Amino acid sequence: MADTGDAPKGEEGVQDLTAMVQNLMTQMQDKFQTMSDQIVSRIDEMGSRIDELEKSLGDLMAQAGVEEK
Repeated sequence: MADTGDAPKGEEGVQDLTAMVQNLMTQMQDKFQTMSDQIVSRIDEMGSRIDELEKSLGDLMAQAGVEEK
């Protein structure tokens, strides 16, 4: 193979590659954590909305004189 002169050699190349992979993994971990936090937040919000909806339905049923089961 011809030497292009641009490619790192030996140990330096391995260290550069390792650093690049670690950086990429850190970025991916940060993105997944952000997405996870957003999902949990949305689930909590939906839970609150469902609770409010259940309360509103209970109030409406009570006003209409319908018993809950």
